[in-house]
Amino acid sequence: MAKKGNRILVGLVCSVCGSRNYVTEKNKINLPEKITINKYCPGCRKTTPHKETSKLK
Repeated sequence: MAKKGNRILVGLVCSVCGSRNYVTEKNKINLPEKITINKYCPGCRKTTPHKETSKLK
């Protein structure tokens, strides 16, 4: 099986309301900067940009 050494868990926080809605993985070698993804926010009830937060365990 493949190793998961380069991938880390990150949380995605809504930039409008500040709620942490999603947890995803990213490759720290290919994407060293913080990511921003448009995702659906259940608190705002619309699609908003979600920004990366600190690593999760």
